[in-house]
Amino acid sequence: MAEFRELCQKRRSIRKFTDREVEPEKIDYLLQCALMAPSAKRTCPWEFIVVRDEAKLRQLEGCRTYGSGMFKTAKAAIIIVLDPTLSDNTWMADGAIAAEHILLAAAEQGLGACWCHVHEREGAPDLVRQLCGVPEDKQILCAVALGYPDEERSPYDLARLKYEKIHQEKY
Repeated sequence: MAEFRELCQKRRSIRKFTDREVEPEKIDYLLQCALMAPSAKRTCPWEFIVVRDEAKLRQLEGCRTYGSGMFKTAKAAIIIVLDPTLSDNTWMADGAIAAEHILLAAAEQGLGACWCHVHEREGAPDLVRQLCGVPEDKQILCAVALGYPDEERSPYDLARLKYEKIHQEKY
């Protein structure tokens, strides 16, 4: 029963990766998990673009002035692209849930991962759109950098969680 909580506890944003390539079957696993994410009215407004080309990954590093340095050593990335016409204003939430499925699946597979927000950030959407051939009628939510961790992050300390953020009726 505690396995999912332990996965959440150990999942941390990893921004430095080793030279080890990510196996195609692990990428496929992450994509399968993303495709199972819930979406409003099961519209599945997302598409996923896998980037493995080293030159493109290094160019993704320049998509933001801050917060995209993880692409310097990433071995792969998954771009979450959405069709906003398929949902009534829930496309961003639908994409975020799919991205979280990718992040958790990556941790489960022993991979490091880090979310890089793209939507309406500096020139990020234009660069990613051009690099990945994303049509103008689609929205780019984020890019998830992937690889084997080359840094160690401590799991979340359950005693230090911000429990004051929880409000509930007494039961």
